[in-house]
Amino acid sequence: MSKRVYINDVGPRDGLQNQAKILLPEQRLDLIKSLVKAGLDGVEVGAFVSPKAVPAMAGTDQICQSLPSSDCHFSALIPNMKGFELARDNNVKLASLVMAASNTMNEKNIRMDNAQTLAMIKDVIDAASGTEVELQVYLATAWECPFEGIISVNQVHELAAQLIEMGASRLVIADTIGAGDPQAVNNVMSALISDFDADMFACHFHDTRAMGLANVYAALEAGVRRFDASIAGLGGCPFAPGASGNVATEDVVMMCEQMGYETGIDMFGLLAASDLAVELTETARGGNAKTWLRKTY
Repeated sequence: MSKRVYINDVGPRDGLQNQAKILLPEQRLDLIKSLVKAGLDGVEVGAFVSPKAVPAMAGTDQICQSLPSSDCHFSALIPNMKGFELARDNNVKLASLVMAASNTMNEKNIRMDNAQTLAMIKDVIDAASGTEVELQVYLATAWECPFEGIISVNQVHELAAQLIEMGASRLVIADTIGAGDPQAVNNVMSALISDFDADMFACHFHDTRAMGLANVYAALEAGVRRFDASIAGLGGCPFAPGASGNVATEDVVMMCEQMGYETGIDMFGLLAASDLAVELTETARGGNAKTWLRKTY
């Protein structure tokens, strides 16, 4: 299997959306530029959501209009058709829709059940057909829902099959509250990859129970080569009780590189981006390995 691992940093969106300190668009843009300079394959730059619901994402349009020229794949979260139209009008080339694997989480998050969410996603994917906007879908709470408990492998597989059939360009299988364990991660991802192209999938882990990095390893073993991570370990979903920070980008890169995988990321630049995230938010502490990395790089 390929030794190339692709990392998408979600710090500027998922990492900042639940922070007490709301950053200005200019500050968020500085963080994005520092990640681009470090060589990230992708960066999630913001979300086209109501600023009343998520004040930290106000000004995403301004950010999208000011992104640097780069080979980096910039993406933005969209909640619905209106979000897609805003992304398209602001030259976003990769937009991310989200649905949970459980009805209750969808109802809490976007006020729709699974059937309604799937119908909405199909409408947006159809609308994007023929445009320059690529649509990927996050399948959230893929291992456990904070309201319904454990999610079965079959349930995730069935939803993934429907989303792929609809035309989603990629699925990001997300452990929204950090409840997964390595064996459960391997079970889900192995089942998906056995029936679909491995490149159709990425994984998104939180470190709530200190298993985030172990779950990345389990997904690697299953054949996943695309991962979300968040600079300095920023993160936490405001609509999912118990969700803590995402697995830290610097930790994921360190593990992958030490295991012989290639990420194309410059650790010096990544640590500089981590320092900036700490400075801007005043709450981020950096990845678990950051102290050791500072002695090495």
